[in-house]
Amino acid sequence: MRGSRWVWSAAALLAIGGGVYWWARDRAENQASATASGAALPAGPRYESAHYRATSTATPEQTRAVLAAAEALHAAYLQAFDLKDEAGRAKHQLVLYGDRAQFRANNRSSAWAEAYYLAPTCYAYYAEGVANPYHWMVHEATHQLNHELAVLKPAKWVNEGLASYFGASRLEGGHLRPGTIDPDTYPIWWLGELGLSGDPEADIRQGRIVALRTLIAGTDRADLNRRFNQYYIGYWSLTHFLFHYEDGKYAAGFRALIRDGGTRADFERRIGPVETIQREWYDYLQEVAGGGEATLVRPIPPPRADAAR
Repeated sequence: MRGSRWVWSAAALLAIGGGVYWWARDRAENQASATASGAALPAGPRYESAHYRATSTATPEQTRAVLAAAEALHAAYLQAFDLKDEAGRAKHQLVLYGDRAQFRANNRSSAWAEAYYLAPTCYAYYAEGVANPYHWMVHEATHQLNHELAVLKPAKWVNEGLASYFGASRLEGGHLRPGTIDPDTYPIWWLGELGLSGDPEADIRQGRIVALRTLIAGTDRADLNRRFNQYYIGYWSLTHFLFHYEDGKYAAGFRALIRDGGTRADFERRIGPVETIQREWYDYLQEVAGGGEATLVRPIPPPRADAAR
């Protein structure tokens, strides 16, 4: 996925340089503008799977592969949050373009977007010739499940953290394995370039990572645009840490925090003091970035098993 890495980098720089589009802009604002302008549906065939309905200009094989990835996400998401697969629920809507050029020609989100979710539809393209052509759609489809299935109203770091967490997980044998790290996904391909020193305060001062309090607050849009990749590594790694650190030590609290919303007060009530947790998270991130044991994760403890913790 290295080629897409540089495409993404250039797109992020375009957003920063232009100063017009903000990834941190509320999704509701983007949804309103997209609805007003009428996000175009491609003149392509319709496909269905158990939980999804897709309109696509990609090939039938490519479309079925993306639908299979979305179904794998759906199953993993239900299991992770102990949700019921209710019969008769309306199918989730996907639009898949055959290539990036088609997607960009019909894009009704930020100019630099590689995929987006504008309720009730996810829009993405099939990235042919890369190791993981599904991860943009899986990322956005997680936002869709947060909104439509779990009916969450999460803070930005929670919303983007969950989407990055599921989107960067490995798809193996038709199953998504949450927490297993796929190096051919965003933001994982940037991990090796963090250059962490072992001193979290020094790395915060040098801009290598975003301080945990800043990540959770999510109020500095200008800083997010300056350090786009550091924020997304932070979102992903904090979510991974909260699910998997010490065999799921914080998993029950994290699930409760997700339902709460994800403010700093929620975090400190459900997880612990931010300054204390920052050191644990930083050490975990350094181990993951170095390819250490934290990359060999066990499954997330099921909700019913960890509910009493």
